[in-house]
Amino acid sequence: MKRELETIANCYGKLVDRVKLAHEKLKRPLTLAEKILYAHVYKEEDIRPVSRGETYMDFRPDRVAMQDATAQMALLQFMNAGQKQSAVPASVHCDHLIQAWKGAGPDMETALRNNQEVYDFLRTASAAYGIEFWKPGAGIIHQVVFENYAFPGGMMVGTDSHTPNAGGMGMIAIGVGGADAVDVMTGMEWELKMPALTGVRLTGQLSGWATPKDVILKLTGLLTVKGGTNTIIEYFGEGTSTLSATGKATICNMGAEVGATTSVFPYDEEIAAYLKATGREEIARMADEISGYLQADPETAAQPEKYYDRVIEIDLSTLEPYVNGPFTPDAATPLSQLKEKVQTMGYPQQVEVGLIGSCTNSSYQDLTGAASLAQQAIDKQLPLPAQLVINPGSEKIRATAARDGVLAPFEKLEATLMANACGPCIGQWKRETADKERPNTIITSFNRNFAKRADGNPNTHAFVASPEMVMAFSIAGDLCFNPLTDKLKNRKGEWVRLDPPVAQKLPAAGFTDARSGCIPPSGEPEEILIAHDSQRLQRLSPFEPWDGNELYNLALLIKVKGKCTTDHISMAGPWLRYRGHLENISENLLMGAVNAFNLQTNSVNNPLDGGYEPVSTVAKALKEAHIPSIIVAEDNYGEGSSREHAAMEPRFLNIRVILAKSFARIHETNLKKQGMLALTFENPADYNRIRELDRISITGLTRFTPGVPLHAIVLHTDGTTEAFHVLHTYNEVQIEWFRAGSALNYNAKKGGSHA
Repeated sequence: MKRELETIANCYGKLVDRVKLAHEKLKRPLTLAEKILYAHVYKEEDIRPVSRGETYMDFRPDRVAMQDATAQMALLQFMNAGQKQSAVPASVHCDHLIQAWKGAGPDMETALRNNQEVYDFLRTASAAYGIEFWKPGAGIIHQVVFENYAFPGGMMVGTDSHTPNAGGMGMIAIGVGGADAVDVMTGMEWELKMPALTGVRLTGQLSGWATPKDVILKLTGLLTVKGGTNTIIEYFGEGTSTLSATGKATICNMGAEVGATTSVFPYDEEIAAYLKATGREEIARMADEISGYLQADPETAAQPEKYYDRVIEIDLSTLEPYVNGPFTPDAATPLSQLKEKVQTMGYPQQVEVGLIGSCTNSSYQDLTGAASLAQQAIDKQLPLPAQLVINPGSEKIRATAARDGVLAPFEKLEATLMANACGPCIGQWKRETADKERPNTIITSFNRNFAKRADGNPNTHAFVASPEMVMAFSIAGDLCFNPLTDKLKNRKGEWVRLDPPVAQKLPAAGFTDARSGCIPPSGEPEEILIAHDSQRLQRLSPFEPWDGNELYNLALLIKVKGKCTTDHISMAGPWLRYRGHLENISENLLMGAVNAFNLQTNSVNNPLDGGYEPVSTVAKALKEAHIPSIIVAEDNYGEGSSREHAAMEPRFLNIRVILAKSFARIHETNLKKQGMLALTFENPADYNRIRELDRISITGLTRFTPGVPLHAIVLHTDGTTEAFHVLHTYNEVQIEWFRAGSALNYNAKKGGSHA
């Protein structure tokens, strides 16, 4: 805690001074996001007016957070950086590798048995580099960070796309790939395009069945899955102070689903109350002393259109519950319109499973709200036709909820209490069904609902809602049920109505132990454990630098049709076991992507023999034949998680270029970091020119310059050629990453830390 307080005190001293300087140089009021960003620029002289959404700037974040699936590759890269200690406070959280199946007890035993070598590596690497290690079962990374590390006005990067969860604490928290985390841990400049700003004014106050989750469910429908790309969503208005800290976190967490860089709320009494409840009274006191610097200047709220690039108004008083899905988180439907949509679209109406938890909704408030409805089902003698699965967010939450009797109604309804981990939300769910492709409906309090994500079934229609609505649908077993208007028949044959849920923001008796499951670094030298014959962990070799030549005659590996998320590029679920072994995990490359030529997944034409084979098989064959390749895709390529494996796998398999209509922010950065070319069609219609078995050349690289297009020359099998411009967003430093073979190679060449 001492190091935490020192970090925060240092941050606040700089924040006050630099905000004053920013006021002087910009000569205007500042939004909250601008205050925090300018307080964390790497060099004070870089505080200046910039073009939002265009100008790259260097930052110095306060800390790094890593979950166990992505921490493996981050730490393997850090081992090549030549550093003895992390330059900033950092933590590793074991939450992704625990498969949800029978329940917390047996599932934890299985996880410890199956993943021990990975946990040993993460623990020993953390100890070696001065990183705090949170044991399996301690909780989901974002909930644990929120309880222990997040603080108002700070800046953090995390190797998980839902790192913005900490925005509910008034923090700029950004999801990144492992290479970005390594930059921060080595003390190097961390680069980010200065985001545009979307201001969301909240007015009124929630009531009835509406919850904080419904704010972001509505907003995803307004913005779509790419509407927040390279943007910070900043919430303001009197409605913000009516939301609990964890409610704010829920909203910020799911901002990742619109592609936002991050989201942030202003510091207020709700945040102070949460800090005090989690044993951080001193941080609340420090924040109170500079509270004006932890909020936007008042003038920005008076004329928001002048200070934000886009302004959206949401009246909490009139907000109704939303249910989003299936198959995409931006398919937003108000509850009053859901029945018509279900019947019109022919979605399976029976709700088979309700899942409550995930980093988005597993707080004490979330559990108490759902538990109040579970208790009503007991009291009103209503059966529970759906299976119910509960994932508490942390051991602090689970133990506190158990102590307060919050878990008792779930247990009486025979819900399965899973480990304090991600579980089904990231595909770590061993769902036992006879037919793995049967159409069915589940409803979750998660953040994502891509096809196959939860249980591997492409026909599972996953809908996203608040924990309270998940509980209500589980009690009804019917997706067309509206608890605001409809009644249910109980065991006595009586028709009864569910009353609105009642949630408690904070436990009246306080939380249990604040740091359960944390192993702080001992400060003693420790051997990092990696077995030489491990199939789970593999030391990294640097990628080869660019040879100085144009990229001629790249073989077309796949032309992807439609949505291509990081799940499509590098699946999670059972593949999580190989997140520390680049060669093994590369076997899953693009196995979920749809081939535009045969409309099948994991089936592409091998130009060496003309047969159709899995994507990774063809990629390996081309690599062995010393033929580099290219991937062509559509919009928002790489949407979803921060997993850099989706960039490292193609790099490892000698794929040199991704040519898409557009990219998701994190994935585009990950590709650049790994020395790949992330290019976009100048004219999106040129995507249609690409034919099966084409050879594509990318020229102009010998004069690679920021803002100057490159050229694509397409050679068809009939001997004809076509040429067109392709665009890039590389700046001078990112071009050097490409030339060096990766950002890590470039940084090593520069000589390591600039701390």
